[in-house]
Amino acid sequence: MYSHIMLGVQDFDRAVAFYRALMPVLEIQERFCDRARPWAGWQSRPDPRPLFLIGKPYDRQPHEAGNGQMIAFLAKDRATVDRAHSTAIANGGTSEGAPGLRPEYHANYYGAYFRDTEGNKLCVACHSPQESEK
Repeated sequence: MYSHIMLGVQDFDRAVAFYRALMPVLEIQERFCDRARPWAGWQSRPDPRPLFLIGKPYDRQPHEAGNGQMIAFLAKDRATVDRAHSTAIANGGTSEGAPGLRPEYHANYYGAYFRDTEGNKLCVACHSPQESEK
């Protein structure tokens, strides 16, 4: 469905450090980092798309985090959601909702919400039942 998703950042070095800690938890591989531009990208496997990118806005205007906008990453299991949330908080993110079931979405929706170091809202969600429930 998506070719790529781009999030603007103001402090590139701080943002790269945040995502370099978070993405391995989600098993998402770094594809490149170009500090001269600056931008960095991570890719899904086995395909090179979709691509997740961070960087300074192309128009050179300051980055501003949006209200009502969120990027949600898919986790393979609930333990990954827990690890992603704790990794995000340990690396400068702020919690927007601790890991847990959200039955208002569906019976097996297990998610966590946080903001990155730039104020961009992120979610990590698992849609599968707990291992013991399968």
